[in-house]
Amino acid sequence: MGLLDIVPAGVLTGDNVRKLFDYAKQNKFAIPAINVTSSSTANAVLEAARDIKSPIIIQVSQGGSAYFAGKGLANDKQQASIAGAVAAAHHVRTVAKAYGVPVVLHSDHCAHKLLPWFDGMLEADEAYFKEHQEPLFSSHMLDLSEESKEENIATCVKYFKRMVPIGLWLEMEIGITGGEEDGVDNTGVDNASLYTQPEDIYDVYKALSEVGPNFSIAAAFGNVHGVYKPGNVKLQPELLGKHQAFTSAKVGAEKPLYLVFHGGSGSTKDEIKTAVSYGVVKMNVDTDTQFAYLAGIRDFVINKKDYLHAQVGNPEGADKPNKKFYDPRVWVREGEKTLSVRVKEACADLGNVDRL
Repeated sequence: MGLLDIVPAGVLTGDNVRKLFDYAKQNKFAIPAINVTSSSTANAVLEAARDIKSPIIIQVSQGGSAYFAGKGLANDKQQASIAGAVAAAHHVRTVAKAYGVPVVLHSDHCAHKLLPWFDGMLEADEAYFKEHQEPLFSSHMLDLSEESKEENIATCVKYFKRMVPIGLWLEMEIGITGGEEDGVDNTGVDNASLYTQPEDIYDVYKALSEVGPNFSIAAAFGNVHGVYKPGNVKLQPELLGKHQAFTSAKVGAEKPLYLVFHGGSGSTKDEIKTAVSYGVVKMNVDTDTQFAYLAGIRDFVINKKDYLHAQVGNPEGADKPNKKFYDPRVWVREGEKTLSVRVKEACADLGNVDRL
């Protein structure tokens, strides 16, 4: 039985998200979550998923959302991030079915200071639900890992109680992901904070499962955002197995946790395979795909530089037009191609190929 026998193509919500993640756990693969900043990057991700017959997760960060709306907009009250996230969601919803793949539409890290952004997206979800009986997004992430465990869990429970009735999945983080992303700088945190303990994971599971089953946990096991440097904190994906075993013993179910792998760029294939074996169903990929998008555009500009200095005139003649080289549909498309290749690589690393 293929995945499309279980869930439909297009944006998934409610229990269909859980069915997708259950299918991934049962078949021992995970789905990359690719950050997008424009319709161009979103389309390239969908194209990759279509080509290899795989489900995909498309997500927007707070900064990426603001960029989607336009850098010219003010964002002092998260208004640009809210507008951009909503615009991205509507775009993906509009085209996803045409690509014929199941899509989880997600918002990435939301620290405490960014909660107004989360609130705005949730209001958009509730408004969409009133009209369509499902939320605009599939899922949202709360990253309150910098707060105390008690405050982190309590805030997640508060929001989850609001999300469950409209069919939203919640991803939460406990333990800190190193590095820097969207203005949250964890480059100097103590290494001990980068490794979550099994008891903490169970506390999260117990509190959220009393509200609903549709949630995942981003447990820190040495993850770092951005590019890894020699001597940086060591990934220990075997900790995820301990988390599963601890909670499993408490609740009497095999692999009860839906786990998320953050800081996935730069990880070895063995580390990824180990993490997936312990119940990781989602892995974030952003840094590597950003570079991949650049690579196609960079190489085009370098190779065609003599055709890009003026609108008319190139090595073929002083009166030769250059429009077919400087048209954005030409050079932006080159970035889409190389981004799409990198997304396919991420899917292959996670075993997420020919799953439909």
